Amino acid sequence: MSKPLILGTRGSDLALTQARMTEAALKAQGIEVQIEVVKTIGDKRPDLKLSEFSQGDNPILDKGIFTKELEEALIRGEIDFAVHSLKDVPTELGEGFEICATLPRAEIADVLLTTEQGIVSPEGGDLTLLDGKTIATSSVRRAQQLKWLCPGVNVVDIRGNVPTRIRKLIENGEWDGILLARAGIERLGIYTPGEASFDFEGTEVFASELAEDEFLPAAGQGAVAMEIRSDNLAAREALATINDEPTFQRITAERAFLHLLQAGCQTPVGAYTWFEDEGSTLAMSVRVFDEDHPDKEPFIAETKGSASEPAALADRLMEKRG
Repeated sequence: MSKPLILGTRGSDLALTQARMTEAALKAQGIEVQIEVVKTIGDKRPDLKLSEFSQGDNPILDKGIFTKELEEALIRGEIDFAVHSLKDVPTELGEGFEICATLPRAEIADVLLTTEQGIVSPEGGDLTLLDGKTIATSSVRRAQQLKWLCPGVNVVDIRGNVPTRIRKLIENGEWDGILLARAGIERLGIYTPGEASFDFEGTEVFASELAEDEFLPAAGQGAVAMEIRSDNLAAREALATINDEPTFQRITAERAFLHLLQAGCQTPVGAYTWFEDEGSTLAMSVRVFDEDHPDKEPFIAETKGSASEPAALADRLMEKRG
């Protein structure tokens, strides 16, 4: 009997949930897995804003705050592969690493959570109704889109895992809402899609999903990805058995656009992909804000092409950008 593959993951509730999803998928293929928790600098320093990790004498660039220690464990051979929320993975991976597989993608919409009913409708509604309201998020993409759609909104920073953020919303009387990815609160069993509210530790919290074609998600949002050392052929072969090809095509297009844009975690970019023609055509819409000139109108473009050549969509979008 071959030894189990060692799966590396962060230790948050959501990360562990996604690790168990991956474990279950592999076990269904007859592949045994052992889960190993690796603490990242992003977990060790929840007091810092995400932008602050790239400052100081030892900056951590892009989103390596959630992946650096996992990649070091891959290098040392302590784990065979790492499981990530793909939107937390740097656009540029280090030499010798690659994303080789993804699970079927969850819904990619962002969700506005509030403790007051009727701020916007459960279907997302008119975001201009947030004028004068204070909304918390750690994402520059969400912050810029909110301000663009509703210039009168006040956006503040928030850190912490999903349950911690919801607790902060409940406890902070100065905040009107927070923005989170639907995939995370759904996978944790906190939120049931279609319901206007849910109970969280005795408090009713109201949920409004934002249409992904109007409030564009992050590249890779909702996707659980597996990272390996490129020379680990056994891990590659095992993970190929659970790779969801439609998800992989979509995230390939999205991440290729980020690569061409040279975008990092502080670049406000929304990317939305979908299939047409029974899956043979892949379409992508993007919205790119200028991080140095936040008041400038964003670059907005859309294109489509063969689903078998997803990276080509990124090339066409960049041609439109000029």
